Amino acid sequence: MSVKMLPNRDGYGHGLVELGATNSEVVVLDADLAKSTRSDWFADKFPERFFDLGISEQDMLGTAAGLSLGGKVPFATTYGVFVTGRAWDQIRTTICYSDLNVKIAGAHGGISVGPDGATHQALEDIALMRVLPHMQVIVPCDAVEAKKATIAAAGVKGPCYLRFAREATPVFTEEKDSFEIGKANVLKDGTDVTIIACGPIVYEALLAHEQLAILGISARVINMHTIKPLDEAAILQAAQETQAIVTAEEHQVAGGLGSAVAEVLVRNKPVPVEMVGIQDTFGESGTPEELVVKYNLVAKDIVLAAQRALARK
Repeated sequence: MSVKMLPNRDGYGHGLVELGATNSEVVVLDADLAKSTRSDWFADKFPERFFDLGISEQDMLGTAAGLSLGGKVPFATTYGVFVTGRAWDQIRTTICYSDLNVKIAGAHGGISVGPDGATHQALEDIALMRVLPHMQVIVPCDAVEAKKATIAAAGVKGPCYLRFAREATPVFTEEKDSFEIGKANVLKDGTDVTIIACGPIVYEALLAHEQLAILGISARVINMHTIKPLDEAAILQAAQETQAIVTAEEHQVAGGLGSAVAEVLVRNKPVPVEMVGIQDTFGESGTPEELVVKYNLVAKDIVLAAQRALARK
């Protein structure tokens, strides 16, 4: 079956343009990567509300903080590896400590960035952001959800981190589908095992659901688009009803979605958990298709993880 392919950063660009037309307080900042992050779409429509700070991520976050204090709703935009790495101190002390209303967009998340290699592949950004008090963390699964997430982020108070992938990935959600920050979406029901995923790898979880069904295994699939605040109720219900969990993310297994889910389960409902993700290593250059296979981030890897979780029941 043919599936439409779009980078979910396109959804960010469309969301910004819609916000620009409906909310005069929205401003966008970029660190000299506007074309790549799609913030140039906002710049074309609302040039007086767009600011390119150059290759100076710390200055961009400090400026965003000041704009928020003036009543604006700033979206600070660049690659995830740069904004969460180089500007972490400004995010922590200037923005989160004061609970400022700054939205941070990290493009090029995950290993599928491709030929740019390890220096540009954000594999630790979810962990770095979710550990910060007041920070909300959203990882949309496709371009449609990315637009919804961008618009929703503008409507909530406080700091928020949005993570977007670079490559075109399947678009499998629809405009009519619900999206609420902090509320997971159950995409497929199942009784034997639950797959909890975020970002474009959610599509691989759906493929794994079909492959598991052929093997006689009923898998629930949950799109956990919000890592913080986490939908603990959905996790606990899945653990109670299926008794086995697999997490899948294009991020280090340490500190990301898998860790967040495990923290909930160990306190409330210990069940077998298997984590699909980057296994404590940096990435490398290659095509996105090669990299997700090499680093075990495709449907067959989720199927194997589900089988391991089931064997541990």
